[in-house]
Amino acid sequence: MVPAESHLPTPASSSTPATPPATPAPPRALSFDRAADQYAAARPGYPPALFDAVEELAHRPLRGARTVDIGAGTGISTRLLHDRGARVTAVEPGAGMAAELHRSLPHLPVVRGDGNRLPLATASADLITYAQSWHWTDRALATAEALRVLRPGGALALWWNVSDHSVPWIAEQDARLRRFFGAGDSAHGSPVRSRDLPAGLDFTHRRVPWTRRVPLDTHLANLGSHSAFLVLGAEPTRRFLAEEGARLAELFPDGTVEESYAVDLSVAVVPSSPAS
Repeated sequence: MVPAESHLPTPASSSTPATPPATPAPPRALSFDRAADQYAAARPGYPPALFDAVEELAHRPLRGARTVDIGAGTGISTRLLHDRGARVTAVEPGAGMAAELHRSLPHLPVVRGDGNRLPLATASADLITYAQSWHWTDRALATAEALRVLRPGGALALWWNVSDHSVPWIAEQDARLRRFFGAGDSAHGSPVRSRDLPAGLDFTHRRVPWTRRVPLDTHLANLGSHSAFLVLGAEPTRRFLAEEGARLAELFPDGTVEESYAVDLSVAVVPSSPAS
């Protein structure tokens, strides 16, 4: 089973499992805890075409797949995987994020931990997913753990929503973000080639474009939920978002913003054991 029975939290429990993370997470990674409700309300989800691509590249359907969603946050990808029929266990290091996930998805198991040392049984998963979270891991440790927990023939799927900079207003916003933060930081994401993917695995890559239409306030809350803002402090964040809101109100006078993304997906299948 995934995870081993001794690690399964009781779905009907009235509180989120409290097992501490196995390894310390970077402070910026845990900054999301202070904005878990904002993250859950404003962050984009993922289009159905992403999960079609995961199934194609993993060479198996999601329905019935024993799946571990690592760095699950508030459960955005966890919910969508479950809706496709996957048997999902969420792994999340942050107490606030895990509590929000458990509140919204009380019937799904949540394990406190991170990808560097998974509290899960060996060869117990058909699929391991990282949605927006691989870059918070130690690559060597997390790769070894994924290979330990995956069954032969299982798959590791990593993906990120990346803002589409071919859209002029998004490119202009990205330039403003980079000027504001300096050192190349942004809240738009970056292509997979800069993600430091696991070594020694044969990844297949897919780009899945999609859009969503949201109120301007939701767009601004989405920006503000990124770690670069969360570690910055309330007042400079408020000033930037107020100025950004004024600019976008002129561009979108009806108050609805069309955000354009491409999900940057990479999937590797673990070779099956040779026949004995």
